[in-house]
Amino acid sequence: MKTTTVDQYLAEGCGRCKKGGTPDCVVHRWDSILVEMRALALECNLVEEVKWSVPCYTLSGKNIVMVGAFKDYCSFMFMKGALLQDEDNLLYRQTENVTAGRQMRFTSLGEFKEKRSITKHFILEAIRLEREGAKVEKKTRQEPIPSELQGFFDGDEGFSRAFFALTPGRQRAYLLHFNQAKQSETRKARIEKCKAMILRGEGLHDGYRKAN
Repeated sequence: MKTTTVDQYLAEGCGRCKKGGTPDCVVHRWDSILVEMRALALECNLVEEVKWSVPCYTLSGKNIVMVGAFKDYCSFMFMKGALLQDEDNLLYRQTENVTAGRQMRFTSLGEFKEKRSITKHFILEAIRLEREGAKVEKKTRQEPIPSELQGFFDGDEGFSRAFFALTPGRQRAYLLHFNQAKQSETRKARIEKCKAMILRGEGLHDGYRKAN
């Protein structure tokens, strides 16, 4: 059953797995902290909603912070947490691929109470940044050019010009496709197969799109 209110979330969990609505739901592990987190978010005059089946606190329709319950901790996820001043390194980046979001994690009610003041500071700073229209710069990871492709470039200047005339998105798609091959001979074969499309200025998936 899809969770539509925070009261339902606290009682039954997010409902996205089979443990929802059972005593095994991970939400119940953090009941006491989640209640306090909810109170803090409302204290900061944010609007309470449910998005993606979890509590989300918004300002003028913009997501400021979301609640998360995990096996080892519960957290506030600041949607633009990368912009927050975090001199004591209290905020976590879930994975290296996360650009904007940062987590404030808690593992006990005592820890939450200890960090309540700084957490409120982060929430209020996040609200200020949203009101100012601050944005997190999106960084696109540059894929390396495999040596096999460079060899093709060195032997065919026209092919090199055609590749770099492609849009950045098309270049990246080709580079991902080539780099995913573990063997050098496989990479060479993939480049040879795609060479005609590149010379025509087509993207890796353009043939599929035309066929559909």
